[in-house]
Amino acid sequence: MSETYVLEAEGIGVRFGGIRALDGVALRLAPGEVCGLIGPNGAGKTTLFDVVSGIRRPDAGRVLLDGADITRRSPVWRARHGMRRTFQRQQLFGQLTVADNLLVAQEWRRGGADAERTGQLLDACGLAALSDTYAGTLPVGRARMVELARAAADRPRVLLLDEPASGMTADERGLLAAAVRRLADQDGCAVLLVEHNVAFVMELCSRVVVLDLGRVLAEGTPAEIRADERVRDAYLGTQTPTQSSHT
Repeated sequence: MSETYVLEAEGIGVRFGGIRALDGVALRLAPGEVCGLIGPNGAGKTTLFDVVSGIRRPDAGRVLLDGADITRRSPVWRARHGMRRTFQRQQLFGQLTVADNLLVAQEWRRGGADAERTGQLLDACGLAALSDTYAGTLPVGRARMVELARAAADRPRVLLLDEPASGMTADERGLLAAAVRRLADQDGCAVLLVEHNVAFVMELCSRVVVLDLGRVLAEGTPAEIRADERVRDAYLGTQTPTQSSHT
């Protein structure tokens, strides 16, 4: 394993009865990299996320974090060692303020909260004016920004974002992209995201992985993916820039 990779998935296989959801999937993520995971319905994107985050144990293959095999480690263990994930369904502490959502995310290690870090994230995510607002009252787009800020509160090594732009306006998607780039560039956080908005993925990510029928169909830069005939036939040819393709 090269020391340049913070996260690796090797030969991942998952079966649901007689259905092969993932078949020999490999994925590598370097510190500071933003990688997009796309593909048609049923391609295996969420299943791969579940394997990487520890929610599901694969039938074959292994997951490495900083070179260590964590395949059998729990989601909590992975979180304590620098891996964070957001979900398609919002999971905020609705009865806490926006700022308190971020502070709680720092307190769980019992290392105390970092008010300066909280302020930086509130600014980066366009939430400073909403810091005292109860999270449960926020519209979808703003709530997703709180989830991002909370996930990044204690500087994770790896950030897994599951459809982070869902329900966002164009302006909010621009703010999201800027915040993700900042986390990657300044914190060296490796970001892997599943997103149905293909145009958003192509604009934000430096590398894109395409899954189809549980296998990696293609991998490369956004330009390489757009030019790949196999990807166009399997996925992009049926997509408009904002059309959804749920996992």
